[in-house]
Amino acid sequence: MHSERIITAPACVSEGAQWLAASDPRFAKALALTGTLPLRRRPDGFAQLLSAIVSQQVSVAAASAIWGRLRDARLTGPRKIQGASDEALRAAGLSRQKIHYARALAEARINYAALRDAPSDAVIATLTEVPGIGVWTAEIYAMFSLGRADVFAPGDLALQEAARILFELPERPSERALRQMAEDWSPWRAVAARLLWAYYKIAKQREGIR
Repeated sequence: MHSERIITAPACVSEGAQWLAASDPRFAKALALTGTLPLRRRPDGFAQLLSAIVSQQVSVAAASAIWGRLRDARLTGPRKIQGASDEALRAAGLSRQKIHYARALAEARINYAALRDAPSDAVIATLTEVPGIGVWTAEIYAMFSLGRADVFAPGDLALQEAARILFELPERPSERALRQMAEDWSPWRAVAARLLWAYYKIAKQREGIR
């Protein structure tokens, strides 16, 4: 059983945002621009991870369109994916590689309920065993589907770019460099991510995450 802080309500996000703003004036500056940060809680389970696979390497708009087609065809559950033909999955917009990943996820038989009580490191280790689920996807799941307050996703390009602008870095930080930077934002790294995404949207005039 983990003892990690869980973000359950907007008040949790506000608490984290205030803590970050008090600890670093640049976060205070970003928060003044973004205003209230979104809760961004999502359900947990198979469909969320399938949606994450769909979102890989395509635009937010394309991912939303493909997910809509899968939902309309009722292809969002593990048994439905296992029973569907490649043609049906391709018709919804999945590439050959994503069809392979979707089937691997369906066959992985992950105990999603057990993940709720597992430490974040164990959640990420379990999910990344599935082909097509990398560290970024596992971290996003821990953050939004499980509400973990201290998980960050330094491989995210929008977070890297937002950090570059906000912290006036000479170049976009690498995943490793941003992971190191984020250690200073513990125990509210997931709120730092929300703040950086919101800041990215203002700085770049586009969404950084679906």
